[in-house]
Amino acid sequence: MKLLLTSGGVRNSTIHAALVDLLGRPVADCTALCIPTALYGHPWVGPGVNAWNFITGRSDDMTGLGWKSVGVLELTALPSIPQERWVPLVRETDVLLAAGGDAVYLAYWMRQSGLADLLPSLDGTVYVGMSGGSMVMTPRVGREFVGWTSPDGGGDTALGVVDFSIFPHLDHPELTENTAAAAERWAAGLGGPAYAIDDETAIVVDGGGVDVVSQGTWRRLA
Repeated sequence: MKLLLTSGGVRNSTIHAALVDLLGRPVADCTALCIPTALYGHPWVGPGVNAWNFITGRSDDMTGLGWKSVGVLELTALPSIPQERWVPLVRETDVLLAAGGDAVYLAYWMRQSGLADLLPSLDGTVYVGMSGGSMVMTPRVGREFVGWTSPDGGGDTALGVVDFSIFPHLDHPELTENTAAAAERWAAGLGGPAYAIDDETAIVVDGGGVDVVSQGTWRRLA
């Protein structure tokens, strides 16, 4: 699986070019499934209008990019239906678009639904995350970003698909606590490599390579 891990979506031409490069063809030729699940677990953003805005492409640069088709993959519903109803759909889809929200909640439902087990076999799929939808791929999100408590007691643990953590929305004007100094304190408590990225930045993971593409500000933190 190829990953495009963003803070604010596909917001500029540099991130868009990285997406097209991962896809290997234009966006208009590709099918997408959007995953709104993380929104429901976040105390500020869901459920409600934000989920609708994400699905319809009204609030971010994810589902509204001009895909050939866009469907909805709601992870909380998947345990109640047979896998043969949804696994072939995921395998046939070119890109998965994961909304922001609570990354721990999203990780829990990725495991509960079976999607987490399926991910390693999706060799030709591109996964695009936004904020919490990106953080879910990391080993830990940090206690500062935990808004939902998992019943399995997982704390701030995410999926660990990549070996680094992500501090999103660096220096965002509406999130005054998301400063470089705060990112350094956050990283110091993780015990592993991390990136702090703003909404004009994305991290590309393709095979064994990790690259940062940006028209904004980012920092790699020890």
